[in-house]
Amino acid sequence: MAILLLFLSSSFCHAVAGVGVRGGRLPPTLATRRQYAAGDGQSVAAAAVPSQVKYETRYFTQRLDHFNALPASNGTFQQRYLVNGTFWGGKAAPVFVYAGNEGDVELFTNNTGFMWEAAPRFRAMLVFIEHRYYGESLPFGGNRTTAFADSSATGYLTTTQALADFAEVILSLKANLTACKAPVVLFGGSYGGMLAAWMRIKYPHIVMGAVASSAPILGLNGLSDPYSFFDTISNDFKSESKHCYDVLRNSWSEIDKALSTHAGRARLNHTFNMCKGNVDSIPSMVENALIYAPMMDYPTPSNFLTSLPAYPVREICRAIDHPTSGNDTVSRIKDAMTIYYNSTGKLACFAGAGDDDPFGMFPGWTWQACTEVIMTMSYGISNSSVFPPVPFNLTDYLAGCLASTGVPPRPHWIEAYFGGYDIRNVLKRSGSNIIFFNGLRDPWSAGGILKSISNSIIALVEPKGGHHVDLRFSNEEDPEWLKKVRRKEMRIIADWLKQYYSDEAIDSMMN
Repeated sequence: MAILLLFLSSSFCHAVAGVGVRGGRLPPTLATRRQYAAGDGQSVAAAAVPSQVKYETRYFTQRLDHFNALPASNGTFQQRYLVNGTFWGGKAAPVFVYAGNEGDVELFTNNTGFMWEAAPRFRAMLVFIEHRYYGESLPFGGNRTTAFADSSATGYLTTTQALADFAEVILSLKANLTACKAPVVLFGGSYGGMLAAWMRIKYPHIVMGAVASSAPILGLNGLSDPYSFFDTISNDFKSESKHCYDVLRNSWSEIDKALSTHAGRARLNHTFNMCKGNVDSIPSMVENALIYAPMMDYPTPSNFLTSLPAYPVREICRAIDHPTSGNDTVSRIKDAMTIYYNSTGKLACFAGAGDDDPFGMFPGWTWQACTEVIMTMSYGISNSSVFPPVPFNLTDYLAGCLASTGVPPRPHWIEAYFGGYDIRNVLKRSGSNIIFFNGLRDPWSAGGILKSISNSIIALVEPKGGHHVDLRFSNEEDPEWLKKVRRKEMRIIADWLKQYYSDEAIDSMMN
């Protein structure tokens, strides 16, 4: 699981560390976060790995550049992939592949429960491929500093190279297993979901189906409303409580006013109980929580990014509407932040903002979001938002990207290569076998495919769903709507495989 989530900074020179709503920023990426809480009580790293997650770690000698014959293109690097063959039914049985996205592949392996739970039913092998330039899959000797030293080194980090990597790993794996007829179904969430859909479109001879969860393939430049990401967040909070929405909107001026005086800063430090008195981090803390809570608005408690209760947006609004620290705005906001950062109650204080990149995501996503994955749906903030307004200005963003990377951005390249304009008619004529899941609580859903395109390109839309909630491990407390979504996905995949075996004249592996 993953997505597109980075955090706040007050100037573009700090954009490598994250995204913010008050200054130059990159689009949020669900795989990244910043640390605002002290101690281990709220750490994602502390989350237990489910017992069924067992795998063999392998490495594939990958070509540096798939698309040129220049001498430098012949360089190689070690690409990591994880394999579980416990349930595999043999040479014609399915291979379920996760399209690694912007981070260490183990993060997604440990959280993509749908694949682990589907494998026994389909007698499928599971493969999780790490995206180049993330985790351990680093070119140039596996050295992170060298891989991100300059544009000559980092320039091999593109979506097209990543998909070609996946193709090479899959073909090599099948050849080594002498399983050339084994059907491959690709899975991905967030950016990984985008990759899954694009690979099904570009490599239909290798991937016979794709499950693209929370994949905002229409969130790119010119394809969606640039205010839609933050508008969705605002509507999420407003749907819980108009009073909560109003408090959040008005909180920025209250916090800014307090930050402007010694007495106000002392009050903030006391109210928020900052570990080191770093009250300047409070606006970023608030922004961070308000961005991620709607994405993680899951119906059961979760530990993907931090320990959160079920339906955290609802709980944040309850904390604001029924405060325990005081009835003033600052106290209400503090109680709301406790829901996001300290729901376990184990933290003694809030830490100041510190860059926290436990899964090695910042450098790579900074490059990608500035060079080609131009997710403009998250670049503007309207006057009705719970965040301070930021007018959409693509020119300024692209200029900042050029200054940061030294490479001219290509804001139209993704649409030119993978498509996007008039996508319904294009895919109706040329595509098949893709599931697009979107939960409408997730702000990235505004850039997703929300209506089915054909009998085999199917949109599953759930009003109460969060970011790729369908790919999470099931829970006995899951609501019926979520169970229904997963059952539908299972049936659709089964239909794909049945048709595949019929077309290939293979005795069905589904019996």
